[in-house]
Amino acid sequence: MTAARRSLLFAAVIAATAIVCASCAATPAAKPPATPSPSATATATATPDVAGLVPAEQAVAAMSLRERAASVVMGHIPTTDAAALRSYMESTDAGGFLLMGANIPADEAALKELTAALTVDPAQPPLIAIDQEGGDVSRLPWDDLAAPLELQQADAATVEAAYAGRGALVRRAGIPVNFGIVADVTADPNSFIHRRVLGTTPDTAAAHVAAAVAGEKGRVFSTLKHFPGHGAAPGDSHSSIPSTPMPIDQWRGADAVPFQAGVDAGAGLLMFGHLAYTAVDPAPASLSSEWHRIARDELGFEGVTITDDLGMLEDSGLPEYADPVANAVDALAAGNDMVLTVVSSTPETAPRIIDGIVSAVESGAVPAERLDQAATRVMELRLAVAEAGGGELPCTTCADPAE
Repeated sequence: MTAARRSLLFAAVIAATAIVCASCAATPAAKPPATPSPSATATATATPDVAGLVPAEQAVAAMSLRERAASVVMGHIPTTDAAALRSYMESTDAGGFLLMGANIPADEAALKELTAALTVDPAQPPLIAIDQEGGDVSRLPWDDLAAPLELQQADAATVEAAYAGRGALVRRAGIPVNFGIVADVTADPNSFIHRRVLGTTPDTAAAHVAAAVAGEKGRVFSTLKHFPGHGAAPGDSHSSIPSTPMPIDQWRGADAVPFQAGVDAGAGLLMFGHLAYTAVDPAPASLSSEWHRIARDELGFEGVTITDDLGMLEDSGLPEYADPVANAVDALAAGNDMVLTVVSSTPETAPRIIDGIVSAVESGAVPAERLDQAATRVMELRLAVAEAGGGELPCTTCADPAE
């Protein structure tokens, strides 16, 4: 679905539900039975119902304000206790969950039981995600496929085969989203990100990123990271805000190239890094409305935008990023469709962030339309996962051939 069409349809939703939304926080509406998507094709081809709304928009329009806020939060708690994970998802109603090393049991069968426990409502399953890059960042011990460092000098067909296998491993465990494609580019072996990139030149990285997306297509929803590119910004974003004075025109001809290739190949998610390109915006890209505009308007990305772990902002030690709730609210306002919290996350972290989003919408600090837009993009993927079951996932960002 194009951004223009989504905006037009949402104008009708907002007008029709404004009175209901005013009381959402006080009296959460009951969630209706999920409406199945009419086809497993690109979202742009979904057939609206008689009210003019496609299923994701219907689902979001029926949500309370708090449910919408919860749906754009991807949470995490470090445990392999299936009962605890189930309770966490039931109590938070979070739209997603990121599996880290502390969530991975001994074998694939046990992991499938765990991901099943995370899915409270199969009709609207959460976006369960994992960082399965291979090599240095590998959550699945049984992934022995070629790592990014090995693939830097390979041909595109080899990269595609590796990511097809990796995507199959992830999906087989009940995980529909892989944060596994590093679209950053650098030739510097001393760079923090060097061992994880798929190419050391923009053109090689672009070819390999496109091949990785092609390999994962139909198996998992691919995620490109860390936009707008970690290679040009020295430092480790886990403990600082790496920055670069690179001009935007130079970025367009270099670090943007692999991201553009991944977008064109149909990646469903784009992860924004805590990286400051100061010539564009002094703020980290994850909190920058200008970088979100560039991703949408210049790269043509229409999928789900998500922050890198917001806990990393806190770990930078900068006082302006000390409040995790404020970081999440600012990230949503900037244009992220999901906010991710991992570092130091407890069972209370997601509820606090959800409360903060609700308050921000009620006060007008975040427009209700921005939350609705984010919740709908997320819901499109969730309904696609539900419809696909164990079958092929549709490309929700691919162009409609009829247009």
